[in-house]
Amino acid sequence: MFHSFFLSKKWALWAYFGLFLLLFFLYLQTSLSVAINEWYKDFYNVLQKPKIESLVPTKDSNQMSEAEFRKEADALAEENLNKANFLNKSSLYYYQFLVKQFFDAKGIGVKEYYDIKDFYFLIAVFLCIAIPYVIIATINIYFASVYAFKWREAMTFKYLKFWKKRDNNIEGSSQRIQEDTYNFSKIVESLGLSFIKALMVLIAFIPILWNLSDKISQSLFKEFDPNSLFYILKDIEGLLVYVAFFISLGGLIISWFVGIKLPGLEYNNQKAEAAFRKELVFAEDNRKDYAKPETMLELFSGLKFNYKRLFLHYGYFNIWLILFEQMIVIVPFLVMAPSLFSGIIGLGIVMQINNAFDQVRSSFSVFITNWTTITQLRSIYKRLKEFEKNIYEKD
Repeated sequence: MFHSFFLSKKWALWAYFGLFLLLFFLYLQTSLSVAINEWYKDFYNVLQKPKIESLVPTKDSNQMSEAEFRKEADALAEENLNKANFLNKSSLYYYQFLVKQFFDAKGIGVKEYYDIKDFYFLIAVFLCIAIPYVIIATINIYFASVYAFKWREAMTFKYLKFWKKRDNNIEGSSQRIQEDTYNFSKIVESLGLSFIKALMVLIAFIPILWNLSDKISQSLFKEFDPNSLFYILKDIEGLLVYVAFFISLGGLIISWFVGIKLPGLEYNNQKAEAAFRKELVFAEDNRKDYAKPETMLELFSGLKFNYKRLFLHYGYFNIWLILFEQMIVIVPFLVMAPSLFSGIIGLGIVMQINNAFDQVRSSFSVFITNWTTITQLRSIYKRLKEFEKNIYEKD
């Protein structure tokens, strides 16, 4: 499966240089996601403090001038850039460059109110981030499809070379060479990129979420009795990171037990499909001796029985998965509510934390969200492993 593509001189350029390009595109997407997360904070701060002419107080001597605001904004932006890790620096630099073009400063600062011009400028900044993201993501999806097909091509002709030398009949050979090779390469490529992207997102967003957790934990546990068991959580750094991790870990463990029967059912279903397809293939050349009504009824009854079991088990697994995904949405807001209503953080920080929390939690939960695909991959891998054992056994 892997050696036919990654250990072949013929396919080495595609295997390794193609993989490098896929990872590079993922890096660019992750960097732009960090820039969008920074944009969330500024955008919702502007929405929270709109300039309403009839309510704007007259300027007093204590209010800062525009030059002082720009100086303060530059200082905050520079401090934010210095705190960023190696993966985030380029994205924050790009974001601050865009803001500089519209606001004549690296950040929008903290004002008493913002006018509609600030709103439109931030929409323009968003488009300058979102449009490159869409273009890069589209290129990555297209190139990933080509990469998976090249992998399939390598596997197909490697299998054919050995399969044609075998006299023994191998169950479902045509399906394994024609269908399973493509599904295997496609799923491995898709899951592999998902896991690598999840790792990049964790590297990028964990520092952001870690730094934003300080004010949240102090506010969340300040009303607790000092003798309470939970009071020690007040001094834990990176509280939101731990919340995202343990929620995802708990979800993964539950998913494992809820879906423990699915791989075996998928494997049995593939065998039943192969037998049904094989009878139809033989009947194309000899309808007299194959695809008889009683034979087809027997084969389809077995197929129907397998599908009913598969649908039933996927049914209760999907109940758990959908429930988990819906309930997890409110968790960051429950954690942030005390800080928001006590005035410690504003709406911009809330949305930035929510977006960062969702990115980190989704990355921790990458196994849960791809559980169905992983189940299919395990079934296909088992079938191809059996096939390889049969065609390579004499070599």
